[in-house]
Amino acid sequence: MEHLHKIWKQSPLLGATCLLMLAAFAAAAAGMALDPRTITGVNAWLKPAKFAISTAIFSATIAWIFGYLTPSPKLTRLGRTLSAMLILEVAIIFVQAWRGTTSHFNLSTPLNGALFGIMGVGIAVVWIATIGVFLAALRQRFADPSWGWSLRLGLLIAVIGSAAGGLMLRPTPGQAVNRQFAGGHTVGAPDGGPGLPGVGWSSEHGDLRVPHFFGLHAIQVLPFCAWLFRRRRRVTALVVTASASYFGFILILTWQALRGESIAQPGGATLTALALWLAVTAGAVVWTQLARGAAKVQSQSLPAGVAL
Repeated sequence: MEHLHKIWKQSPLLGATCLLMLAAFAAAAAGMALDPRTITGVNAWLKPAKFAISTAIFSATIAWIFGYLTPSPKLTRLGRTLSAMLILEVAIIFVQAWRGTTSHFNLSTPLNGALFGIMGVGIAVVWIATIGVFLAALRQRFADPSWGWSLRLGLLIAVIGSAAGGLMLRPTPGQAVNRQFAGGHTVGAPDGGPGLPGVGWSSEHGDLRVPHFFGLHAIQVLPFCAWLFRRRRRVTALVVTASASYFGFILILTWQALRGESIAQPGGATLTALALWLAVTAGAVVWTQLARGAAKVQSQSLPAGVAL
């Protein structure tokens, strides 16, 4: 409760959005238990549940970040815009689940096309507002530089990860003839089919939701890394290294998905790329920790009065 109170104090609208989304998640979970209908092969209420809990986490995280930024009317407007657009998007997803049809990429009727168009505008506004939060963090002076960079780079990667969602809008060859749908998250097959438990990511084909998910959650992962590194040497260098490594991991996941390969069935090329990624990351971490020690030894070996 103390954390919720802090979030509410820093941005009441985003705090209220978080609470509303938690209630929406509970409603969607109840729908999953009571409503046997399926959409694209999964329970009709799975997608509303995922979006509700994801939006709750995102809203709470942005409100928490606001606590490290200097309050301003512009920041208040950004919070108001994010709250309105996030609620609108989840509301449309709930309406479409209740109607028994898909919310994304659906052009099958004028109403479905209009709702998808409204969602697209809302997502674009959320993306632009998140860039605004990133720019505010970029201008902010932080007492702890490493913490500041974890917030900035987390926001930057989240912005790039959100933009990567645009890859889902590419029409498939079949959709060029049948214009009822425009785009999809599965690569190599229509949306639907066997998926991983809980998240629904395709277990047989590429799925662009995987890199999109990891990109969005950079705003939680990188500050957590900064917190873990707080007792280490060269914390800022470690934060930058972790950010570059995390972004590299997202690029590998995007490359994998675009090749039509499921995250559950990585091939030799993907495993090789992951091995190289791990080796480069480990080498960079070791280098950041040894560099300070080497610089310290070199400075101690210089004659008195000579500085590096």
